[in-house]
Amino acid sequence: MIKAHGGYRNLLSFQTTTIIYDLTVKFCDIYMTYKTNKSYRTYDQMVQAARSGKQNIAEGSQASGTSKKTELKLVGVARASLEELLVDYEDFLRQKGLTLWEKNDPRTLALRALSYTTNRSYETYKTYMLEPESFANCLISLIHQANYLLDRQLQALDKAFLEEGGYTENLYKRRLIQRGK
Repeated sequence: MIKAHGGYRNLLSFQTTTIIYDLTVKFCDIYMTYKTNKSYRTYDQMVQAARSGKQNIAEGSQASGTSKKTELKLVGVARASLEELLVDYEDFLRQKGLTLWEKNDPRTLALRALSYTTNRSYETYKTYMLEPESFANCLISLIHQANYLLDRQLQALDKAFLEEGGYTENLYKRRLIQRGK
């Protein structure tokens, strides 16, 4: 009755949000400390938004065995957390007078090409960590990639829920069959 669940470590969305989390911690350690930004709260919120993006995918995947509704909700929370983080990086660039790279900027295209690298990690993006503009734009690009993946994941989860129902619905159907109704 309980379907296979978990397996989130194989999801590209989880792998991408893990990189986002690791890079965000490093970014905040460098550029969002009290000394450079005068706000530990922003540091903490950015790190927590990045963490929430990753952790809610894992939690939703694990909950999927008994609640597709909970999985949908938690993946939606992950998506919302990354949107919050995206705005924080855009704010950083604007407030520092730095350039937000356009979608078709050659630097953005080079970043996007890295998404096809096998075994991507924090190390894959190390060259973008050398200065604040490229570091923030790197994270913005990764967040857009993760958001795209999460939007597709949400669509697939929604479709599966509509077609198959959830655990509670299926349990109810089985109870009716057991009772001969």
